[in-house]
Amino acid sequence: NFLDFMRGKEKKKMPVTTGKYGPLVGAIDEGTSSARFLIFAAHTREVVSSHQMEITNTYPQEGWVEQDPKEILTAVKECINKAVERLCADDVAPTDIVAVGITNQRETTIVWDALTGEPLHNAIVWLDMRTSSTVDAILETVPNKSLNYLKPLCGLPISPYFSALKLRWLIENVPQVRQAIEEKRCCVGTVDTWLIWNLTGGKNGGIHITDVTNASRTMLMNIENLQWDPLLCRFFKIPMDLLPEIRSSSEIYGTIADGILQGVPISGCLGDQQSALLGQMCFEQGQAKSTYGTGCFLLYNTGTARVESTHGLVTTVAFRMGKNAAPVYALEGSVAVAGAAFGWLRDNINLLNSVSEIEPLADQVGDTEDVYFVPAFSGLYAPYWQQDARGVICGITDETTKGHIIRAALEAVCFQIRDILEAMSKDCGLQLTKLQVDGGMTANNLLMQTQSDLVGISVMRPLMAETTALGAAMAAGSAEGIEVWDLKNIQPVPCDRVDSFLCLASSDERDARYSKWKMAVERSFGWEISQVRCDDDR
Repeated sequence: NFLDFMRGKEKKKMPVTTGKYGPLVGAIDEGTSSARFLIFAAHTREVVSSHQMEITNTYPQEGWVEQDPKEILTAVKECINKAVERLCADDVAPTDIVAVGITNQRETTIVWDALTGEPLHNAIVWLDMRTSSTVDAILETVPNKSLNYLKPLCGLPISPYFSALKLRWLIENVPQVRQAIEEKRCCVGTVDTWLIWNLTGGKNGGIHITDVTNASRTMLMNIENLQWDPLLCRFFKIPMDLLPEIRSSSEIYGTIADGILQGVPISGCLGDQQSALLGQMCFEQGQAKSTYGTGCFLLYNTGTARVESTHGLVTTVAFRMGKNAAPVYALEGSVAVAGAAFGWLRDNINLLNSVSEIEPLADQVGDTEDVYFVPAFSGLYAPYWQQDARGVICGITDETTKGHIIRAALEAVCFQIRDILEAMSKDCGLQLTKLQVDGGMTANNLLMQTQSDLVGISVMRPLMAETTALGAAMAAGSAEGIEVWDLKNIQPVPCDRVDSFLCLASSDERDARYSKWKMAVERSFGWEISQVRCDDDR
């Protein structure tokens, strides 16, 4: 029994099972639009079973995005049950699962009652912009109204994107949260914290922790000592005793308290983008990956050195693979709207019936006919950090069709990645020779070819698409006391397991189109301020 084993023998290496696939490691992948549970064979990295469920986003007001924490937890548990059932149908015992890792949508903030386990409010999702006015008020109080005022401490600009302002809003606007704080029964955390607390017992002894990668996205953790920073907590008026304990990305945190995997250790935890960096085998300084999903995220491994960007990127923790391991850092560029733009084209203006139409419709027109689409629905993230930006479509003529607009949305994803690569080059003085990619959107071949053409380097897409979940499994399986996944001797992905997209565009064509993109971006600035002024005038 795992529970008996863990009580007395945490330091002992896990026994190697002798089942059909050898030792297995589970990975909970809780994203913005879905929850999944995947089971990997530790020796081959093969996915042997999985299950996925959609998660509902709600939009109470313009710019607000919420999710039900109980729906998230229920979906995760259901995915675990269904994936394990499929494993059993394959004549593999659940006892072959020796550990579970967690990877999650970052920054999304949850508060709950420690005595009842009930959420005190819906989760405020990373995309949510309700604290924009709070950011404006804060900037009035800091020198030069600088977004980067706190960067030396936390590595991040002052932005509604990160968790601190979401938590501050909950404290200031939800009476149940304030009452729970006064009565010392309020727990707070990001999605990883909520899941680990519930899976390890919840109100009956659940563990209140987070890992360094998720903590580094809150604006509350000191980026140097990797602990909650008293100055940052005072700045945002967050009581430090509410916050979870910060742990490494790879260690045994506790065991699952009940259900089909009762007693199995949870031993890996990373934010989704850092997990994808690990899953793409970007262990070394200078390696980078780009993930294409609801948003788009490019991370560049800077090793044990913290690089402070002067061109709009953020400094974040890439991973810390054990209690005593040195942290590895990354520069990150975050794009708020990538795949979400196609959801808007489908659901709001009915240009699409389904996402399966994107590639054929965009391919039919050949090019955009100089149409440029900046999907700044809730502002622009890296490298601009313009929360007053709003979406624009430029260059429309009487010849423009829906295919041109769809293709312009596709190119917008690629141009935003070029924005980030340009900033990384200025910060680090290095030019990437290839870009490793992952995420649901990478199944679109036209997107991948366009990305290569617009950045001028090869794009490498692994045939094993589940790199985010793979990273969490690697962290869990390599943890001290588990040790069924050897990261030191891991083999690179063979060439025949990667699709390569080579640049076919000339540098002149690429740069001319990029110049037009920059013009379109400038036209997106300042719209929210203009709206406020119009309202005041009335």
